Amino acid sequence: QVQLVESGGGLVQPGGSLRLSCVPSGNIIWIYSMGWYREAPGKQRELVADNHGAGGSTNYADSVKGRFTISRDDSKNITYLQMNSLRPEDTAVYYCNVDVIHTTWGTTKRGEFWGQGTQVTVSS
Repeated sequence: QVQLVESGGGLVQPGGSLRLSCVPSGNIIWIYSMGWYREAPGKQRELVADNHGAGGSTNYADSVKGRFTISRDDSKNITYLQMNSLRPEDTAVYYCNVDVIHTTWGTTKRGEFWGQGTQVTVSS
């Protein structure tokens, strides 16, 4: 199995910045996509940003364009979300998501995995 560990969340004032990290463990053979989603209280989980494959497309939610940047360290398969100019409406639990080919217990297959989430609170 693939496990994802997120970090970097916390409390920040409006206009501030945070950088989230997502570190995967497991035998990952190929990455189709890595991305970040968020879920605010009373709302559905929504896509924040994702990146598809090596040199693939990057997508952002309209609400974060120009403020958030997704990036990846291909040598370690770590994905980052740099969040600038944070607003109170960005408050949510942020989840890392990956769609990968992995080898577990000698079997190679495709799977989608989620992290446990990290809380981001933007408040003065």
